[in-house]
Amino acid sequence: MKHIVCTVTNDLTYDQRMDRICTSLTKAGYFVTLIGFVKTDSIDTLQKPYAQVRLRLMFKKGKLFYLEYNFRLFWYLLFRRFDIYNGIDLDTLLPVFVVAKLKRKPIVHDAHEYFTELPEIVDRPVIQRAWKWLAKRILPHVKNNYTVGEAIATALQDSYKNVYHVIRNVPVLNGNAPIEKGDYILYQGALNKGRGLEALMQAMQMVDAPLYIAGEGDLSDKLRNMAATLPHANNIVFLGYIRPDELKTFTAKAKIGINFVEPLGLSYYYSLSNKFFDYIHAGIPQVTMDFPEYKRLNDLFNIALLIDEITPEKIAAALNTLLNDAVVYNKLAANTQAAKRELNWQREEEKLVKLYRQFEK
Repeated sequence: MKHIVCTVTNDLTYDQRMDRICTSLTKAGYFVTLIGFVKTDSIDTLQKPYAQVRLRLMFKKGKLFYLEYNFRLFWYLLFRRFDIYNGIDLDTLLPVFVVAKLKRKPIVHDAHEYFTELPEIVDRPVIQRAWKWLAKRILPHVKNNYTVGEAIATALQDSYKNVYHVIRNVPVLNGNAPIEKGDYILYQGALNKGRGLEALMQAMQMVDAPLYIAGEGDLSDKLRNMAATLPHANNIVFLGYIRPDELKTFTAKAKIGINFVEPLGLSYYYSLSNKFFDYIHAGIPQVTMDFPEYKRLNDLFNIALLIDEITPEKIAAALNTLLNDAVVYNKLAANTQAAKRELNWQREEEKLVKLYRQFEK
């Protein structure tokens, strides 16, 4: 039985993409180990069909975190036997690359993001140059690659002259009975820069519905403080972290989903987030961006209202259309049923396993 190791820079608890990937590879007959790290507020991991390892670190963020994590990861990988080394994103790939080369084993790059174009990197030119330097030294030599969407795949292929396959970050298709919808608007995901959350909260002054925000991030305190100053503060509810299994039910009960990203870097502009598909599988219309990947899929399935700019006025106009125009709302909601039959993990899983069979060779 081939042993695959996958490496991430999170605590494993809320990483739905890696849970699906590792579970599917385990079902396909591989032994899989997923490696992350323990955060200060980490909760216990749930039992999974694959092995989970969380490294204990002194530093939890910043340059020292990345240095320590990569150092610890290198030594962990060096003294254990694996058959395929899968580095998720550039921030874990260096130790994976070095150890796999030393042991003459296949290396896989799973690009969840266009890493060197993330907003937190684009805004720091020195840091961006360092990551780009690393990418140019490693990525042209990694032949086994996949990412989350066509736009990022094309950009990475152009930059590093290697093929990037597409494995979309989509939910498992299930036959659960429809759940009665509530009246709330839902944002689920990281509370980070570039997600349009400030404008969304301001827009709620013009919208007759509550906003629920599920997730945490760098802006958690700032956004809570901002919400408390708004005249409609009672209509903005912060739910914090919710486990993926609980979040599915919460999403299915929502009236409308929100998926905003600002064009702060090419990674966001080319993004195809998991929440976009989560809303489709929940059967709810959403308001999202008029960016290449979302427009491509919306042209095919017509399941969302797209906005070209994140302003309170444009957000409110789109939300009020969905809340007040039953014909538009019901048409988009009905179209999600056809969309999820095409955009589901069962289809992506087949492509994923076929790729790993090729990566073995």
